[in-house]
Order: sequence, then C-alpha cells, then structure tokens
Amino acid sequence: MSSLKAFRSSFLDFIADPFYVSELESARYIPDGLLVLEDGKIKEIGTYDSLQHKYKGISITAYPGMLIMPGFIDTHVHFPQLEIIAAYGEQLLTWLNKYTFPTEGKFKDKAYAQKVAAIFLDELLKNGTTTALVFATVHPESVDAFFEEANRRHLRTIAGKVMMDRNAPDFLTDTAETSYQETKALIQKWHKKDRLLYAVTPRFAITSTNEQLQIAGKLLREFPDVYLHTHISENVDEVAFVKQLFPESQGYLNVYDRAGLVGDRSVFAHGVHLTDEEFYRLSQANAAIAFCPTSNLFLGSGLFRIETAKSKDCPVKVGLGTDVGGGTSLSLLQTANEAYKIAQLRQQKLSPFQALFLATLGGAKALNLEDKIGNFNPGKEADFIVLDPRATPLMAFRNSDATPTSLEELAERIFTLVIMGDDRAIHATYIMGGLVMGNG
Repeated sequence: MSSLKAFRSSFLDFIADPFYVSELESARYIPDGLLVLEDGKIKEIGTYDSLQHKYKGISITAYPGMLIMPGFIDTHVHFPQLEIIAAYGEQLLTWLNKYTFPTEGKFKDKAYAQKVAAIFLDELLKNGTTTALVFATVHPESVDAFFEEANRRHLRTIAGKVMMDRNAPDFLTDTAETSYQETKALIQKWHKKDRLLYAVTPRFAITSTNEQLQIAGKLLREFPDVYLHTHISENVDEVAFVKQLFPESQGYLNVYDRAGLVGDRSVFAHGVHLTDEEFYRLSQANAAIAFCPTSNLFLGSGLFRIETAKSKDCPVKVGLGTDVGGGTSLSLLQTANEAYKIAQLRQQKLSPFQALFLATLGGAKALNLEDKIGNFNPGKEADFIVLDPRATPLMAFRNSDATPTSLEELAERIFTLVIMGDDRAIHATYIMGGLVMGNG
C-alpha cells in the first residue's frame, strides 16, 4: 500500500455530456468521497464510508469544505502572447499586426522563450489548468523552450510551431519547405515524449499559401496521431479576406478541407462565423471547436453559436479556450463566466454543469484525450484541482459553509463559482497525484 495516496473531500466530475443527457446522468457528485491514487493514476473513487475500511493503512489528505474536480483543459491559447494580454483598442487583423507579430518576433531567442514559457505554465497551474493546446511561434526555438518547461512540470500538453509563409512580417515567415522540415523534426523530437504531444499549426488560412496548407496535410498523413490546430471564422473581415485569397474554395472550412486538414484530431479555434453547412461538416469529420468567449468579446469578433455546435442534429466536439492574449484571462472559470453571458446574449442557457463539462471532460473529448484525462474513472492520469467555493469574502457570504448534499444544491454553488471565481478559487493543483501549486 506504500505507493497509494488518498484524498477526502467533495468530488464532482462528468461521465456523460450534459448537453445531451440530464445532469443526473452526466454529473457524478460525491458529497463526502475518497479518491485513491496509485503511481500517479486513479485507482478508485467512491464514498468515504464505502472505501475507508479498504484503505485503512494509508494516509489521507483531507480538504473539508472544498470541491475536487479534474484539472481544467484549455483547448486554445498562445503562450507567446502572454505579455500582450490586455492590448488596447483593435479588432483581429489590426491587433495581429500592431501587437502580436512584433511580440512574437522576440521568440527566436530561446532563453527569452523559456522565460515566458515558465511564467505561462506557472500561471496555468495557478488557474487550475492542467492541460492546454498551445500555439508557439514560427521559431523552432519557441517550441523547444515550451516543451522543455512543460516536461519539467510533467504536464500533458500539446503544442506546435506556427506555419506562416505570407501576409506576415519577414522576420516571422517561413516557407512551405522549411515549415515542413522544421515541423517534421519537432514531431520526431517531442511527440509522445513522456506526456507531450504535437500539433501541426498553420496560423490561419490568411498567413499560409495553398502550398503550405498542402504541406500541413502531408505531415498529418505521415504522422496520423498528431493534431491539427488552427483558427477559423473568428472575424468578419478575416472571413472576407480568406474568400479573396481562395476564390476557388466553397468557404473558409473548405480551404482546410481541400488540404486534408479536417479530421478527428483537428481543433479549430473560434468558429464564430461558421455556416450551418460548416457545422455539419465538422460534425461529420468529428473535428473540434475551441470556444474562446473572452477573446471573442474583447476583440469584438462576435457571439459563438454554442446551441448550433451542441445541437442533437449535428453535434460538434467543443472545448473552452482562453486564447490569451486576445483572451483576457487564463482562468477557465472566468472563461466559462463569459461563455454563459454569450449564451444569454443569444437567448440561450448555459448551465453550470454544461460550463464545467466544457472545461473538463468536454475539453478532453475535443482533444481526443478522454481515455487519459477529463474525469475520475480508474486508470486515468491523476491531474486534479481543489476548488474553494468560499475563496473570497464575497463568495463566502454568497455560499454557506454547509456541504451541498444534492445536485440541485450543488448547481447553485458551482454557478457562483463560475461567475465569481478566478485563480483565487483554486486552492491547490495536482499533477499525476503530486501537489504542484497551492496548499496540501
């Protein structure tokens, strides 16, 4: 029993999708539970009463009054843009040229990239995010720096070198051929090294020639278990520009489709202005959308149609993305807060269970990682967070110190956590069962 660890608290995770089945069927809530780990993986979860005798000999870390959940999953974020978070006054295309591209130019310097990657990853952990799908820059040095820092923290992360061979400054462009060679070398170096995974990463259709997009498709065929990570239909001017650049295509998604980039390991950020036909194609291909509400509001991009993406007729995998630096917070609680408001503006409802599903098991499904992370099923990797529903004086005033005994009581508590919570509500973060941030 010496390799076993146990944690006692309230537990919430998801075993099904609350957009399609009831909360009773989708949410697993244990008011007084025991989570047992072995060698960094989940061995068992159940009520404290039913398991305490079985594990009598092991020490238990208790978190009374807290709520333990699987770690949050960020399905779209740019680590090099951390230093331009909260850059004033522009919409997407101007914002890229004014703020993003000059900043990304610094990441040719590996030491600089390493410094930013370390800050970025520590901030993720502080915000309860244990897995992220991450844009680096066009420089291979930025990818090496990121993966070295992520590996040092034993994180399950996905990242890739940006591919950009037009409509960007000379200091940030590669070519179709160099992007192929550099990406291939990085895949061979990092993909499946410990917990790391690789994403082929053309920035978006505007900054890649058709030749480069075809090269991205070639890489996916050569390495079928890597990801495709890019942007789509974020901004109306962007959509119009793509139409000019690819007059032969039947729409934005079709540009990627013709290059062989739309599959079940493809994650498309934003999708604010997707057509019904494009939603159908994404559903058919089992591709995913990263819904980035704080960014969509901050850059004035529009209101994502989550009700279409999660419809029963053409269901699409959806996760939440912070999209820092267009996004305004690395907190997935704050991101869920803004997602709720976007749904409200569209006369829709996003329940607290649906919001937290998107941040956990929904994100895992979007990244095809639901066999490894996303809930507390036995055998999964033990990345989890301890949430404090009374983390601030106002939250303590709003939420009583009594532990909710039913899903109905819990719903109100977690809704206040989604709306009022941020990094202060993350009491502790565990990676593979080890405390990496906060209080043990």
